[in-house]
Amino acid sequence: MANNIRNITIIAHVDHGKTTMIDSLMKQSGVFRENEEVEERLMDSGELEKERGITILAKPASINWKDSRINIIDTPGHRDFAAEVERVLSMADGALLLIDSAEGVMPQTKFVLAKALKQGLRPIVIINKLDRSDQRADEVLDETFDLFVSLDANERQLDFPVLYASGRSGWASKEIDGPRENLHPLLDLILEHVKPAELDKKKPFAMLSTLLYADSFLGRSLVGKISQGTAKANQQIKAINLQGEKVDEGRLTKIFRYEGTKKVPIEVGEAGDIVVIAGLEKANVADTICNLEVNQPISATPIDPPTMAIKVTVNSSPLAGTEGKKLTSTQIRSRLILEAQNNVGITFSENQHKDAFEISGRGELMLEILLTQMRREGFEMTVSPPRVLFRKDENGNKLEPIEEITMDLDEEHSSKVIDSMNRRKGKLIDLKDTGKDKKRLIFHAPTRGLMGYTSRFLTLTKGTGVINRIFHSYGKYEGEMDGRRNGALISMEKGKAVAFAIFNLQARGEMFVTHNDSVYAGMIVGLAPKPGDMIINVMKGKKLTNMRTQGTDENVVLTPVRKMSIAEQLSMLNSDEALEITPKSCRLRKAILNPHERKKSEKSGAAA
Repeated sequence: MANNIRNITIIAHVDHGKTTMIDSLMKQSGVFRENEEVEERLMDSGELEKERGITILAKPASINWKDSRINIIDTPGHRDFAAEVERVLSMADGALLLIDSAEGVMPQTKFVLAKALKQGLRPIVIINKLDRSDQRADEVLDETFDLFVSLDANERQLDFPVLYASGRSGWASKEIDGPRENLHPLLDLILEHVKPAELDKKKPFAMLSTLLYADSFLGRSLVGKISQGTAKANQQIKAINLQGEKVDEGRLTKIFRYEGTKKVPIEVGEAGDIVVIAGLEKANVADTICNLEVNQPISATPIDPPTMAIKVTVNSSPLAGTEGKKLTSTQIRSRLILEAQNNVGITFSENQHKDAFEISGRGELMLEILLTQMRREGFEMTVSPPRVLFRKDENGNKLEPIEEITMDLDEEHSSKVIDSMNRRKGKLIDLKDTGKDKKRLIFHAPTRGLMGYTSRFLTLTKGTGVINRIFHSYGKYEGEMDGRRNGALISMEKGKAVAFAIFNLQARGEMFVTHNDSVYAGMIVGLAPKPGDMIINVMKGKKLTNMRTQGTDENVVLTPVRKMSIAEQLSMLNSDEALEITPKSCRLRKAILNPHERKKSEKSGAAA
């Protein structure tokens, strides 16, 4: 059967239709019964994936077509989860590169294609969403070819097949104006173009652990492609790390393969197949799972290092313990160790007292997803402002992460956006017309200046612009950068905010709290319109008298409080501030709550 297995990964920029395409492939290949009710975006099974409409974790599935089994690996499209793409490519024999027929080549398209070409894969190019009214398939194909050339693709890779398709409508065709019936041309092309890897089934069993899942029944489940030999249930196996050191040994208790999205138990797994195994409790991603006589580890694709970090400690606010259940540093530590084991894009370190933890990742979204997951699990914590991770070159010069930003927007907003990027030390690399009074701007800018910029960009473009970011390189340090220009409005004491007080304070700046919200001394309850912090009283009620006069009973009208994501709130923090995160609330605060101690710290810092 191994000769009839094709392992393919589906790669693309975010929202170019990967998951929808897989949905249609599975429906047309007969995975489901005709009368079976099937969810949309079947591969996005996680709660946050469904809410946000993005793929976060890579996931395999399998379909059968013409006596062959095709294992398909869905990958994230967002730049922050690129580590997921990097590691699953090792399981693939081929790749489907999806490109939106209107948007064309985007930053993540460049990244995922570069990784696939480096792996030696020969992609099938699919110009997707051809049912869009603004499709420009011919131009996009030219852009794609230029991209292959710029990434130094070899002759075999440059000779890529092309299909025009609509994943949502469920059709693919070799011609733009060809028949639009079904996805059979794509399935046939996969069998024709993607050749199964030539692997030796007679050698001792070995596979690279690529994905890790925690199962309450099975324990740790490791996913990977069998590189050689066969895996049999109940055989003795071990795990060795990249240095060849044994990290675990045990019995292969269960082995599964994918049928659709379901795991089906099997007795024997053959070389070339993607399987799930259970039985080892200490093995991690990038370990080689193998027979006892194997001592040579399988090399793993190196993962690009993180570029951003935050510090997490226990919640130290006066309201600590009122909303969450997991409050201790031990609980936070255990959770972060588990995350670092499962997510290769995350690194984690701790101080000598093991009560402060630094988490490093690829970007704001990756860190926000982790913090959101933790708060839903009942954690309370205090999070520091994010900081970028600097490097030094061979001459000792300071380097910082530079990102490539692609913006699609209406022409009328372009000058405002260019001005805002200049203030963030962004350099305009390219500007081109994309038709119908639309512009595409491409910048290179330091990561430091882009924290929380997405919301600012949407404000500048009145919600019509589209922004995409991807790590470009480490470049020259661009010097000091202005932080938040607005001073903080700080609560003077603990209690409940009162509508009357908030109403009278609205003229002082933007308020973050509303009537009956819990506040405490040192908590940031709003932003002033100019620099300089201000301590205010949001609990001052209206004085009661026994006199009634005209106008004393006017309605108090409060401006609605702006709802901000965790990433937006983190981006607002100055160096002396922090974010309190609980299952029910996110509160901006000063790192030092006591005003007298805060002044002492400011004076000592200024003196130093």
